[in-house]
Amino acid sequence: MLLTSDGYAAYATAIENVYGVLVQPERKPGPGRPPSPRLEMPAGLVYATVTKRREGGRVVEVTRAVVFGLACLLAVWLRRSAVSRTINTSFVERNNATDRHQNGRKRRKTYCFSRSKRMHDAATYFASYSYNFCWPVRTLRVKGDEGWKARTPAMAAGLTDHVWTLREWLTYPAKPCSPK
Repeated sequence: MLLTSDGYAAYATAIENVYGVLVQPERKPGPGRPPSPRLEMPAGLVYATVTKRREGGRVVEVTRAVVFGLACLLAVWLRRSAVSRTINTSFVERNNATDRHQNGRKRRKTYCFSRSKRMHDAATYFASYSYNFCWPVRTLRVKGDEGWKARTPAMAAGLTDHVWTLREWLTYPAKPCSPK
């Protein structure tokens, strides 16, 4: 798995906490306290960052670095990629821009701020899930016999076979009832 982001240090900690596996090192012979367990990253995971240095509002240097994983494995993941041959943050940035656009609580310089984390999270879930199921994305469309067929991110991921209406999405049971 290949993960990329900007150089924000909290991302590395979050990735380590989510994907890390707790390993108990062997105890060395002799007296002393046993070693504490530690988090180790799975063998196939690579996390790389892109950091931009700016001077006077202009980018003067771009640094790419591997934080977790091996550089040779990074090269394999990039060769396999159908969309990019370099470490970049374009997908994360596109997602963040879409999120800010659809969720007024995340826009800069706005009166739509969130007073409670619960409401902020609810608005985030609403914007994210409705975007993925209800809004066709032009770059995901596919050419068919009758022209172009619109697709949502959920359709592209194989989670659904149609563009949902907002009403359909809002009224769908969160946990479908089992037949009696």
